[in-house]
Amino acid sequence: MGKDTFELAGRDWPKVTWWKLKNMRTVYLTLWAAMLTSATNGYDGSLMNGLQAIAAWNENFNNPNGQILGLIAASMSIGSLLAIPVVPYTADILGRRTGVVIGCAIMIVGVALICIGFHVALFIIGRLILGFGIAIAHGSAPLLIAELVHPQHRAIYSTIYNTLWYLGSLVGSWVAFGTDKLDGQWSWRVPCLLQALPSIVQMIFIWTVPESPRWLISKGRHAKAKQILANVHAEGNLDDDLVNVEFNEIQQTIALEQEYEKSAWSELWATPGNRHRLIILVSIGFFSQWSGNGIVSYFLPQVLKLIGITDSTLVLEINGYLSIVQLISAVGICFFVDKIGRRPLFITSCLGMLAAFVSTTIALARYDVDQSSAAANTVIVFIFVYYVMYNLGFCGLLVSYSTEILPYRIRAKGLTVMFFCVDLSLWFNQYVNPIALEAIAWKYYLVYCVWLAFELLVVWKYYIETKNTALEEIVKFFDGDAAIVGGDAATAKARHLAGEDDADIPVEEKTAAATTAEVRA
Repeated sequence: MGKDTFELAGRDWPKVTWWKLKNMRTVYLTLWAAMLTSATNGYDGSLMNGLQAIAAWNENFNNPNGQILGLIAASMSIGSLLAIPVVPYTADILGRRTGVVIGCAIMIVGVALICIGFHVALFIIGRLILGFGIAIAHGSAPLLIAELVHPQHRAIYSTIYNTLWYLGSLVGSWVAFGTDKLDGQWSWRVPCLLQALPSIVQMIFIWTVPESPRWLISKGRHAKAKQILANVHAEGNLDDDLVNVEFNEIQQTIALEQEYEKSAWSELWATPGNRHRLIILVSIGFFSQWSGNGIVSYFLPQVLKLIGITDSTLVLEINGYLSIVQLISAVGICFFVDKIGRRPLFITSCLGMLAAFVSTTIALARYDVDQSSAAANTVIVFIFVYYVMYNLGFCGLLVSYSTEILPYRIRAKGLTVMFFCVDLSLWFNQYVNPIALEAIAWKYYLVYCVWLAFELLVVWKYYIETKNTALEEIVKFFDGDAAIVGGDAATAKARHLAGEDDADIPVEEKTAAATTAEVRA
C-alpha cells in the first residue's frame, strides 16, 4: 500500500479527495449532525466545573459539597446506566438515525427539568433523564459514522467523533465564564438551557444524513444500501468497482453472520476472539475514566483549591484554556491514527499519563509542605501535559477502536458494554472523587499513579494493531481461521459456509449484478 492508495479486500485502491467530490462532501458536512452527540456530553463535563464556580448556583442549591455534589455530578452517569438495556436494540431494530433522534428528544426533556431546577432533587432528576437520552444517542451515532464513511476516511472520522467531547467542553467552559457576570439565577440557568441546542440541531439535520448501509443490508434492503454506498463513495456510480467490492464484502459477511452466528449477549464471551474483544471493551471503558482525568474533568475547582487557587474568575479561565488545549491535541492526533497505529498511541498515552501524574503528585505534596508558587505552577503545567498524553490514546480511539474491533452482529451490544463501563466508572468517579479529595487531598493522586501502571500492562498485553484494515476484515486479527469475512477478502470458513470453492466466488458476482439491476429498476 503506497501513500496514494488504501487497501480493501486485498487490493490497493487510489485515494480520493473528499472535498472534490460533491456527494461525499455533502454527506461529510451533514454527518456533523451525528457527531454532535459527543459534544453534548463534553459540554456537561465542563458545565459541571463551571457551575461549581458560579456563586448563584451554589446559593440556589445551598452550597453542595461532598456526597450531594458527588450525586449531582454522578446522576447523569446513573441515567446512562439505566438506559443500557434498551440502547443496542434501539440502534439495531429502529436504525442508527432513529436512535440518535430518540436520544436527543429525551435529552431535551432532561434539560428542561434541569433549567426549572428550583430544588436540588429536580436538578438531579433532570440530569438522570439527560444521561438516559445521551446513552441512546451515543449507542447509535458512532455506528452510523463508522458504517457510512468511505473506507479511506473511517479511522479519521470515527476517531474525531469522541474528540468533539472537547468541543462541547470548550463551549461549556467559556459560556459559564461569560454568564458568571449575569445577575441572579440566569447566570447558571443560561448555560444549562444551552445544553439543549445541540440536540435540537441533531433532530433536524440527522435526516439529511443517509442511513447506515450495513444496517439496511441487515434488514434485507440491499438495493437502498447499494445506492447509498454508490452515492457516498462513488458519486452515484452503481458500477464502480470499489462500490461492488464493498457491497459484496458487507452483504456476504452479514448474511453469513445472520445464518451461522448468534447475536445474543452471550456471544460477547462465547469464543476466544470475542473474549479478547471483551477484555479490550471493558478495560478501555474503565481506563478512559479511571486514568485520573475524572478528577479534573468534573472537579477542577477542588483540585485548584489544593494549590490555593479559589478565585472563580481565575478558575473559569484555567478551565477555558484547558478546554482549548484538549480540543487541539485530541483532534490533531486523529489524522495520524492510520499512520502511527492504534497500539503505539495507546502505549505512549499510558506512559505519558503515568509520568505526568507522578510529577503532579510530587508537586502537590511539595505545595502541601511549603505552599510555594513554583509547586503550584508545576501542578497547573502538568495538568495540561497530562491531557495531551491522555488524548493520544483514550479520547478519539475510545469509540473508534471499540467500534472497529467488533463484527456487525455484536457491534451495537459490544459498544453498549464499553459505554456501560464508561458510565460505571464515571458514576464512581463523580460520586467518590469529591469525597476522596475532601478527605485525603493530594494523597488521592497516589491511587491513580498505581492504577496507571496497571493500565500500561493491560494495554501492552491485549491491545492489537488494526490500522489500514477494512471494517469487515478486522475480525481476522481476533478470530483467525474462524473469522467470517465475505467478498473478495473471504476467509476459508466463509467460503466453506457459502458452499463455494476457494478458486472462485460466483455468488458475489450474481449478488452485485442482481442488486444493481434492482436499483436501476
